[in-house]
Amino acid sequence: MGRLGRHLSRVVVPGAAVALVAGCAVGPDFHRPAPPDLASYARPSLTPTTSSTSVPGGEEQRFVYAQELSDQWWTLFGSLALNALIAKALKTNATLVAAQAAVRQARELVYAQQGEFFPTVQGSFAVSRQQTSATFSAPLSTPDFTYNLFTLQAALSYTLDLFGANRRQVESLVGQAEAQSFQLETAYLTLTSSLAAAAIQEASLRAQIEAAQEIIDISAKSLALVRRQLELGAVAGLDVAAQEAALAQVQQALPPLQKQLEQTRNLLAALSGRFPTDAPEERFEMASLRLPPDLPVGLPSTLVEHRPDVRVAEAQMHAASAQIGVALANRLPQFTISAAYGGTATSITQMFANSNPFWIAAGTVSHTIFDGGTLLHRQRAAEAAFEQAAAQYRTTVIGAFQNVADALHALQADAETLKAAVTAEAAAKKSLDLTLTAQQLGAVSYVAVLTAQQTYRQALLTRVQAQSTRFSDTVILFQSLGGGWWNRPEGTAARATPVSGRKE
Repeated sequence: MGRLGRHLSRVVVPGAAVALVAGCAVGPDFHRPAPPDLASYARPSLTPTTSSTSVPGGEEQRFVYAQELSDQWWTLFGSLALNALIAKALKTNATLVAAQAAVRQARELVYAQQGEFFPTVQGSFAVSRQQTSATFSAPLSTPDFTYNLFTLQAALSYTLDLFGANRRQVESLVGQAEAQSFQLETAYLTLTSSLAAAAIQEASLRAQIEAAQEIIDISAKSLALVRRQLELGAVAGLDVAAQEAALAQVQQALPPLQKQLEQTRNLLAALSGRFPTDAPEERFEMASLRLPPDLPVGLPSTLVEHRPDVRVAEAQMHAASAQIGVALANRLPQFTISAAYGGTATSITQMFANSNPFWIAAGTVSHTIFDGGTLLHRQRAAEAAFEQAAAQYRTTVIGAFQNVADALHALQADAETLKAAVTAEAAAKKSLDLTLTAQQLGAVSYVAVLTAQQTYRQALLTRVQAQSTRFSDTVILFQSLGGGWWNRPEGTAARATPVSGRKE
């Protein structure tokens, strides 16, 4: 088969040299869009720190622009239970497994397309036994009309990528693979953010249940007092009925909170890749969470680099740009080289003896003369797809900055809300205590008691919800900043890396 190599080299090497020297990739070259020239995420009304109040979750928070977010940002909440839960979920969540498989698939498609840069060589071996009609002359150099025929050959075909159709196709697939890589980061960030938010929700619901139980106890004690006063003739039956209705009303608020707690536990189990019957071992309370005092915000100029959804949009725009080159190259002449070498004989040992070997080398140039405008319109469609991708990229960038600005303003406003809620709760509790004391002396009506209880109930629940909102706002900020994936060591299960070169 040595002559096969020599024959093929005479055809392929000159053709490949022509492709390397004369080849050029038609179509636009993609350049990453410049980041927005912004010095701040929000308007000057945003202060560098939040207000504070003397309750857990009411600490002052500072926006640190010179500091970048850690890839394990959830550890800033100081909860060992949350750290353990997320560590388990990252190993068992099926959504992450699916996203990782999608990345591998996209990369393999890149490597498969890169194979088009090389010639295709195929070998074949055919064996047949034939009998030719005696009406004709014997087909062989012998008088035999029945014979065996053995054929062994190698065939080569190679399409020169003179105008870069394959290079642009590879470039497009690289863009799609990078989009999948950042989709994996999006899934990773969504999972960790959802787990943190659900843990905070569980802690909040437990605090709300505790608050509801406190209000039920207060109402029950008040009802017992009114019943004793009724026995003494100090109040009317109407007072007792009103207090019984108030107790029933606050008791009615407890089952929905318990239902939400169970559903939140189910959500944590599902996010961890488990069934609801296998509830998480971790339990979350408001007291076990710490509000991060320093919030690493980073610089606005780096947001487009760090947001996974922006990087997905950018990669999709890159893929769309390359498709313009593919469509344009398809309108240009196509150059193909083919060659074959083999041998045919009636004896397997004689296939390459004497004059039995055969070979062929051919070059083909083809060009579409008329197709009803199909290729032209495909090019225009590719150009329109790129315009669409570019517009979607800009929309995604604007949305990313809006997310961060919204989160920053929410942190500032909700800190003020918690401060006001704490003040309102303290005032309502004082009013309730005074009213209950006066009730024992018979100095107030049942209407005043019910009003004070309702006011305190609402103030207490509002304060608990305002506490959890501050934790939730922090999670949303970390999520809107991109989750710190760029600080994660390369080679980890979820770490976006560019596709370049051929797979080893």
